[in-house]
Amino acid sequence: MSDLSLAPAPPEALTELGIIAGNNHYPFALAEAAREAGVRRIVACAFEKETNPAFADRVDEIEWMRVGQLGRLVRFFSSRKIRYAIMAGQIAPGNLFDLRPDVKALLVLAKLRERNAESIFGAIAQELAKGGVELLNATTFMGRHLAAQGDLAGPRLSERQVDEVRFGFRIAKEISRLDIGQTVIVRRGTVLAVEGFDGTNATMLRGGELGRGKAVMVKVSKPRQDLRFDVPVIGTQTLEIAAKAQIRAIAVEAGLTLILEREKVLEQAARQKISLFGIGPNF
Repeated sequence: MSDLSLAPAPPEALTELGIIAGNNHYPFALAEAAREAGVRRIVACAFEKETNPAFADRVDEIEWMRVGQLGRLVRFFSSRKIRYAIMAGQIAPGNLFDLRPDVKALLVLAKLRERNAESIFGAIAQELAKGGVELLNATTFMGRHLAAQGDLAGPRLSERQVDEVRFGFRIAKEISRLDIGQTVIVRRGTVLAVEGFDGTNATMLRGGELGRGKAVMVKVSKPRQDLRFDVPVIGTQTLEIAAKAQIRAIAVEAGLTLILEREKVLEQAARQKISLFGIGPNF
């Protein structure tokens, strides 16, 4: 397992923060946690058809743009004298297919030999750095949202499910090492679905259909995970999809997976009788 298991401390006396806001609840949770930590001014870049419009009420200034407008993003943060920024939330795969990159993004993409999350976001981080903006780890301020190890909610794992989690963990680590995905759905030592470009939710639905009410989901971090981006996240939507797909257990990597809206997730797992488990270093 990775040794990146704790949320890093933010730079001392950080009072201003930029947020690159994707979809779902993550940007909201980050803004709230940053405020609690003493950040007084939050400036956000948000994306049309992705970021929840209500997020505008949680920040001091927001700039709306299309996915792919990298030059505009860098100029906006630089002009607002933002020194530190955090990526929070994902971009739907469908919108990545509809990507209309600006000139800066085209130049960055043209230099990449491989186009995966790590290479693309790494290049974005380099462009931000050129503009004087340091991209912080996505788990900064988010320590209380990181999954603990062991049984978290719902029924305790059965011995068979423990074996399924061990098997799924090994497979998920391997596919994540190959930059294929970070989630697998398994049953009885068989891989039912592997996460690809379609994302976690689609993987859960595909695997759940084959699992016939007995599938187990395992979600992990990448080996040598760059915590500035692509951090594993689950939330209430994950539980909703799991219930629809009749997935009976969800295992995530403790200390490296964010559980957003934790209390709601734990209550939802208990109510829907879905086992939620944190995989520790000695599992």
